[in-house]
Amino acid sequence: MNKKLGLLLSTVAIVGGLAFSNAAFADFSVAVVDVPVVVNASPQVQALKKDQQNKAQEIVKFIEKARKDVASISDAKKKQAAEEKYNKELQAKKEKIDSDYAVKLKAIDESITKQITDKAKADGYNVVLSKGIVLYGGTDITAEIVKNIK
Repeated sequence: MNKKLGLLLSTVAIVGGLAFSNAAFADFSVAVVDVPVVVNASPQVQALKKDQQNKAQEIVKFIEKARKDVASISDAKKKQAAEEKYNKELQAKKEKIDSDYAVKLKAIDESITKQITDKAKADGYNVVLSKGIVLYGGTDITAEIVKNIK
């Protein structure tokens, strides 16, 4: 008899716990965002890509000019000094480009994150997940985010 009563109480506790957990999550809403789609649609990202291509072309032109200048020097010591000078300049240019890129990329990331956060708060979502990690479920807000990106 005690075993049956214990089993009954356990069953009631489990069912009650499930009912409580379902009620607790009744107002819980999840949104998903296809982040690569949002990033590719961003005009800021497109401008950054174009800027990086232009800077890469500038580097190529700098290297071509440096090679011609170094090739025109016949003295070995002067040639080595010129190579070192151009290598230092090239390294400085690359570091500047990388630094500028990192700053701009961080600003774009913050902007996109803010757009997603603002949309989630406005629409009452508790959680926003990347679409790539969600197998099923969630409300896809990607298109709405893409519209709002400036």
